[in-house]
Amino acid sequence: MTTRPVPFRTPLPTALCGHNVLVLGGSSGIGLAAARLLAGSGARLHLVARDGPRLKAAAADLPDGTVATSWTADVTDEARLIEVFDRAGPLDHVLVTAGAATRAPLADADRERAHGAFDVRFWGGYAAARVAAERLPAGGSITLTSGIYTVRPVTGAAAAIASAAACEGLVRALAVELAARRVRVNAIRAGMVDTPPLRRRLKVAEAHPAEADAAVAAAGSHLPLGRYGTAEEAASAAVFVMANAYVTGTVVTVDGGQSLA
Repeated sequence: MTTRPVPFRTPLPTALCGHNVLVLGGSSGIGLAAARLLAGSGARLHLVARDGPRLKAAAADLPDGTVATSWTADVTDEARLIEVFDRAGPLDHVLVTAGAATRAPLADADRERAHGAFDVRFWGGYAAARVAAERLPAGGSITLTSGIYTVRPVTGAAAAIASAAACEGLVRALAVELAARRVRVNAIRAGMVDTPPLRRRLKVAEAHPAEADAAVAAAGSHLPLGRYGTAEEAASAAVFVMANAYVTGTVVTVDGGQSLA
C-alpha cells in the first residue's frame, strides 16, 4: 500500500501514451470504441470478450501494433480473470463495458432470471475490480459502466436497472477503499447509444444498413439532442477518467440530456 500522492501528469488523452489498458467487453459497442480512441492516444491494448470470433475481428480492425493481447473470457469467471490479468502483464487501467440487458416485467423476472443482469454487469465488475486492485500501480484506474435508467427508470427492466445502480454504489465505495493505493475508480453512465444491442432491441440488426440507420435515427429523434449517442461519444468519457489522474468516485453522465427529458 502506498502513502505517496497520486502522480502528476497532463489530464489530456496524450497522458495515456504507452499505458497498458485492459478492456473487458472490447469486441463491440462502447468497449471497441474505447479501444479505438485509446489506440489513437498511443495506449497498448489488452482486449477481453466472450465471443472469440468477434474478438478476433475487433483486434484485426484496430491499428497494427496497438493490441498487445486478446483473451476469450467471461467476466463472471474470476479464476479466468486472474489468469488473464497475470498473463497480460503490468496494467495501468481497466475498463469494464460488459453487461447483460435483462429486460422483463417483474412478474416474469424471477430471481434466477434477475441473476443474469447482476452476474455480468455487477458481479463481473466486482470480480474485475478485485483482481485489478492488487495489480494496478499508483495512478492506475478502474472504470465501470452503468446506464441512464438508474436515474430515469423505465418499466420492465427492474433487475437491469438495479444492477447498474449497484455498479455506481460499488464505484463510490471502492474509490474510498482504494484511495490509499492511489488507484482511482469511476463509472460512465451512458444514455441510449447506437450499439449492436440497441439495434437488436429495435429489431433492425438484420435490416439493410440504410434502412437500419433510418430506423435508429427515427427512434432517437424524440431525445433532447434529436438522436441517440454514438459509441465513440460514450467511450470518450472513459478515456477522460483514465487520463485525468484527479478524478475518482465519479459517475460521468453521457446521455445527450436524456435524463432531463
